Amino acid sequence: MGELKRYGVIESKNKREIVLLQGLGCRYKRCLFCDYYLDVSPQYEEINHQALSCVEGRYGILEIINSGSFGELSQKTLEAILHIAHTKKIKQLIFECHYLYRDEILDLKKFFDGIEVKVKLGLESFNVYLREKLLKKGICEVFPNQIAHDFDEANLLVGLAGQSIDMIEQDIVLGLEYFERICVNVMCDNSKMHANQAVIDEFLDTLYPLYKDEWRIDFLLDNTDFGVG
Repeated sequence: MGELKRYGVIESKNKREIVLLQGLGCRYKRCLFCDYYLDVSPQYEEINHQALSCVEGRYGILEIINSGSFGELSQKTLEAILHIAHTKKIKQLIFECHYLYRDEILDLKKFFDGIEVKVKLGLESFNVYLREKLLKKGICEVFPNQIAHDFDEANLLVGLAGQSIDMIEQDIVLGLEYFERICVNVMCDNSKMHANQAVIDEFLDTLYPLYKDEWRIDFLLDNTDFGVG
């Protein structure tokens, strides 16, 4: 992948700093909408150090994404995050992960004992057909309460072939019911899948104006809107 921006500040809604780190490589790699698993290199520790060195402690909240899941971050990187959190007085850390890492969340929270840890699930949709047949997410559960059980937040995806406005609104409604916060991401073309622009345009015309000011929803209309990527 080309050079990526790895530090940003989100100034709207849930104000926070954000870093895009490198992990040891996405363990799953089968999500058809994602190319970010290609963001790996032998220099990951140096890259992570540089990104974390930009953290100022602004707003006391730091979100960590890493082109995969928190379980793929090295121990050295986790220790660096812990050090930054203490020195910059970070009161809340937000990580994300694939559903297969749900059993490791408790250990993550224990490692960062004394700091509030939120974990965001890469869900994409509650619709089983879209999520499993089209996107190949690998989430075995069907019922929203079971899916959300171990997680605080979730990512949802807009712009899929076969996706309707009703499906998108149902995802938003269920997301707000079962998670503390959601992030609605507008799909970008990648090497394996093209976004459905007609669905995106309809979403922007109909649902986005209705929900854009909802405090519990972040909207990522472009994949670099958070200042990283």
